[in-house]
Amino acid sequence: MRLMKMVPIMYNLHLLSYVILIVLPWTRSELFTAIAEVEPLLETHQRIIDDLDHYVSLEEKRLLHLKKTLNLYKKEHEKAMEDIPNYLGNPINAFTLIKRLTTDLDAIEQSIKSGTEYIKNVTINHKDVKYPAAEDLSGAAHALIRLQETYRLNVKDLAEGMLNGVVYSTPMTTSDCFELARALYSDKDYKNALPWFLETLRKYKTDSEGIYNFDEVDILEYIGFSHYLSGDVRGALHWTKRLLEIEPNHPRALGNVPHYEKSIKEEEAKIKKRQRGETLEEEEKTDKDYNQYGADDRKWYEKLCRGEVELPAAYSKRLICRYMTEHHPFLKLAPIKMEYLYLKPDVILFHEVLSDDEIKFLQMEAKSRLKRAVVHDPKTGQLVEASYRISKSAWLRDEEAPAVATVSQRVADMTGLSMASAEDLQVVNYGIGGHYEPHFDFARKFEKAFERFSGNRIATVLFYMSEVAQGGATVFTRLGLSVFPRKGAALYWLNLHPSGQGDISTRHAACPVLRGSKWVCNKWIHEGGQEFIKPCNLNFQDESFLHKLPKPISKTSR
Repeated sequence: MRLMKMVPIMYNLHLLSYVILIVLPWTRSELFTAIAEVEPLLETHQRIIDDLDHYVSLEEKRLLHLKKTLNLYKKEHEKAMEDIPNYLGNPINAFTLIKRLTTDLDAIEQSIKSGTEYIKNVTINHKDVKYPAAEDLSGAAHALIRLQETYRLNVKDLAEGMLNGVVYSTPMTTSDCFELARALYSDKDYKNALPWFLETLRKYKTDSEGIYNFDEVDILEYIGFSHYLSGDVRGALHWTKRLLEIEPNHPRALGNVPHYEKSIKEEEAKIKKRQRGETLEEEEKTDKDYNQYGADDRKWYEKLCRGEVELPAAYSKRLICRYMTEHHPFLKLAPIKMEYLYLKPDVILFHEVLSDDEIKFLQMEAKSRLKRAVVHDPKTGQLVEASYRISKSAWLRDEEAPAVATVSQRVADMTGLSMASAEDLQVVNYGIGGHYEPHFDFARKFEKAFERFSGNRIATVLFYMSEVAQGGATVFTRLGLSVFPRKGAALYWLNLHPSGQGDISTRHAACPVLRGSKWVCNKWIHEGGQEFIKPCNLNFQDESFLHKLPKPISKTSR
């Protein structure tokens, strides 16, 4: 059912943003960047349920009164229509009719307004609970698309609440799909907005009970524009003509059809020029847009995230597990279980090195000070937010609590390295679709970073503080290695060659979290203090050593 005709698309999007700012109280956004920040929204959800329950009770009484009034009006109107002159000839009837259409109507209008004012002033304006902002809606939409692309999820399955063939949630409504598509559209992600508008159309046609502030014409207009803005003019023309079949006098569609037809003719003329061997001026320009890594690297990264890559058997059989007893006398009494996941460079997983009590304490200490995780700008050295790192983090110093100092000492025992120049313990919680795209932990020569530390990051220790139901692997894109979180375990590797040069084979990433909440904490160890523990040498390494690494196998290609 259509309640309101939409204004032009771009104006409507700005209006929507304006309304959100007016209706919702001020709130700190970026809740989507950490699951720990999303959890308090359940308290908000419960408050809304309680308020709505109370509101519905009051509304039922109010509507009962309105229904009685309506029934009275209907009876009186039926009497009047039986003999209008005789009915209005009665002065009492004439008076009551005028009264019903003046003071009574004002009372009805006020009664209707009171319902909307209640829900606006009471339910929306709680000051002691968190509300998501428009940025959270946009961030959550892009996170869903990130999961969709990385894990090859079908739009229709997602809309039905399915992840990899298993139903985990109730189906998304037609309105849910529409708002997701519009959030992507407003962020100019037309390629991903389009399939969600198409899913909206599919659900709209099968949902006869829904009441929306949009209709099929609005959906078709978005679909047409999405095709056009994605560069598919023929698709835009097709869907605009479908729109005109429903609403022949739609002004924007009537104006767009000749524009699309002209664009198609111009493109056909360009094709003919190419066929004659003529070079177009715009084709001589180089494309300055590029990804952080190429398309092939992206596909490889996504395969690793899905666990579709494994090391060759001839190499895997050389990997060992053993008990660590060196580095500290205490390890003679309580040896650490260690598993080699890769050799040269060594990537080691230490098992059961963080207890549940320690994890709870670190999470509790971090939750109140979680902030959006940042990265070093390679040009300025400044810490900045980036779309390729979605999480929130907090820093804990050894001096704050014995438990934090104990973790640092455990890192020293496991690695045999000095903590003299190590960074504070960083606790991280990944949000909806939280991830950190392929990167190096060390600073390269041209980067301005770690100037306040003693040397580059020589090693990384990454503690897993939670199990993750699906996704969230740590992957080494140059090694073809995927490590899925194991609660209480710690991953360890050296970032630098003995010469102090960065080991580019340690390029790694945190894959998007498909389902669950991923908590980790990490300790970055710097060169300072390691002079007599980990002596360097003058050997120079170049990228040719990468060719000597064992070639991983794609499971899907066998």
